[in-house]
Amino acid sequence: MLEQVDHLLKEIEGFSCNTLEEVEAFRIQTIGKKGSVTLLMGEFKNVPNEQKKEFGQKINHLKNTVQDKINLLKESLEESEVATQTKIDFSRPAEFTSLGSRHPLSVVRKEILDIFGRIGFSVSEGPEIEDDWHNFSALNFPPEHPARDMQDTFFIDNEIALRTHTSSVQVRVMENSKPPIRTVSPGRVFRNEAISARAHCIFHQVEGLYIDKDVSFADLKQTLMYFAKEMFGEKTEIRLRPSYFPFTEPSAEVDVSCLICSGKGCNVCKHTGFLEIMGCGMVDPNVLDNCGIDSKVYSGFAFGMGIERITMLKYQVNDLRHFFENDLRFLNQFKSAY
Repeated sequence: MLEQVDHLLKEIEGFSCNTLEEVEAFRIQTIGKKGSVTLLMGEFKNVPNEQKKEFGQKINHLKNTVQDKINLLKESLEESEVATQTKIDFSRPAEFTSLGSRHPLSVVRKEILDIFGRIGFSVSEGPEIEDDWHNFSALNFPPEHPARDMQDTFFIDNEIALRTHTSSVQVRVMENSKPPIRTVSPGRVFRNEAISARAHCIFHQVEGLYIDKDVSFADLKQTLMYFAKEMFGEKTEIRLRPSYFPFTEPSAEVDVSCLICSGKGCNVCKHTGFLEIMGCGMVDPNVLDNCGIDSKVYSGFAFGMGIERITMLKYQVNDLRHFFENDLRFLNQFKSAY
């Protein structure tokens, strides 16, 4: 009986396998309900009394050896399986990381600035929280003037408000520079308006200013014609309609030929063949004088456009709210824009 234990111990110590299934089969064959070790332990009652102590010690050692062998094989094979699963396969194709896209407003803003940069306009920026002087009074909006109602303003107190246009930046430029001045002022502006497909309480503008000696309305028209053709295409036409702005005189609204119907008339342009893109005019002499520029020596023109409006026309977007919702389904369409 003792010889059987020794023989079985040698077989167990020499056992090896390559899969977890083989380990499980080994466990069943040895310490399972009808396994060789289990059956051998059942023979303990037939062992002579003088050999029981030695047999018991050997059979317990055999059982522990089997269990240690099983645990060691399982641990080794499981680690090997995990290592195989996590091993890098250098032969597999590379997985390209999905790149983000520039926001359409950023794309159009850059394009606008690039267009005016090519004809000598610098870029100027200023604070979004403005005092009454820079946002209104210096721009020919006297206190209690009805024109102030044209812009529904977010007031912080009686003298401080969120700027309603980037014209306030132009005032700062004129106060701190000497003509000739040629600059565009991009930025975010705020007006207390109900949010809809065509309006928002936050939007973006680019306003331009040119001041020098003998600047005429013809210079303004040629500048705007250049911009329209660069932005919308060589076949684009513009028209100017008389309008009113407190800081320019004379003033005009600028329309471009409809991008949908090429000026033939459609539902988008209400069959007029034109779409409005900005306002413009000659800088009012009062504004020049308010900023310390001699209106008898210098003249200038100014214009302002909404970046959202230009973007909607350029990419035929029909709802202004898309620009503020950060919907990736919308933004991913502009991956190739720039």
